Amino acid sequence: MKETIFLGTYTRRESKGIYTIELDTATKQLTNLNIAISENGPTYLGLTADGYLLTVSAKEGQGGLVSYKLLEDGTYEEINRITSEGASPCYVGIDNTRRLAFGANYHKGELTSYHFDSEGVLTLVDTIKHNGNGPHENQDKAHAHYSDLTPDNRLVACDLGTDGVYTYDISDEGKLSEIACYKAEPGTGPRHIIFHPNQKIAYLFGELANTITTLSYDESSGSFETLQTLSTLPDTFTEFSGGAAIRISSDGRFVYVSNRGHNSLAVFEVLDDMTLKCVEIIPSEGDFPRDFTLNKSEDFLIVAHQNTDNLTLFERNKETGRLTLLQKDVYAPECVCTYLVK
Repeated sequence: MKETIFLGTYTRRESKGIYTIELDTATKQLTNLNIAISENGPTYLGLTADGYLLTVSAKEGQGGLVSYKLLEDGTYEEINRITSEGASPCYVGIDNTRRLAFGANYHKGELTSYHFDSEGVLTLVDTIKHNGNGPHENQDKAHAHYSDLTPDNRLVACDLGTDGVYTYDISDEGKLSEIACYKAEPGTGPRHIIFHPNQKIAYLFGELANTITTLSYDESSGSFETLQTLSTLPDTFTEFSGGAAIRISSDGRFVYVSNRGHNSLAVFEVLDDMTLKCVEIIPSEGDFPRDFTLNKSEDFLIVAHQNTDNLTLFERNKETGRLTLLQKDVYAPECVCTYLVK
């Protein structure tokens, strides 16, 4: 069986835009890299339930979100784009029920919400500006890095610059109203957050501190509370590294993270009390593992390396969570986002 994975990229060197690659689960190989859409700086993307591809874009000092439609011949047609002066967002979240999309803009410290209609046309609905800073040199101001849905259909946003994790109520039209703000330990640099299938626990990845924090989530208030914090790096490692991607298996038993600099994947087991225990930290087999994804069956894990232009493929043991390397030199230029077509 072949599964399609979209690859978002920078377009600073060799990349031409958004690529696709196939995972052959029978032969256990990644094959058939193809350019899908020629686009500038499509570093993050998402696919709506009705098949519209939404991607960030950056060109000539303008940044924003673009909508594409898949045509019958397998090519993509641009529907429309919403851009403004400055950098593009670094994340795309999708709410299919309310037909909304959400962006997080690192350089502007902003969240944006968009409506997309049945034809895939985007309309900007709301913009929220974060304020604040932190003790780390990369925390000079707000740096929104993530914005996506909570299990109870609110919006949760991570801001690396303010050490804040913000919870927003969302109107049917897409207007955002802040209802809670969790403050991580100073210098954490919240990057991404994932929720356990039980919907009451979340795991926050701190890019600057290289930590994963277990949080309890209170649906009544939208607030978070710290339960545990662990390093994602070996105790003996003292050089630069920054946390990147975080994923959880659908059975809620294992959490995975990638470390840029240490260039590794860390595997954590979820214990009975929902805290974590490190199972292993292994080389990712490339430089700067910016993103990774589990395939449909979760038997495989695909990692994208930004600096060495390669993907690596691991096989996953569902009982132990451990990873076994299958491929490590699969070409993919400047890849920073992996998105599985489900």
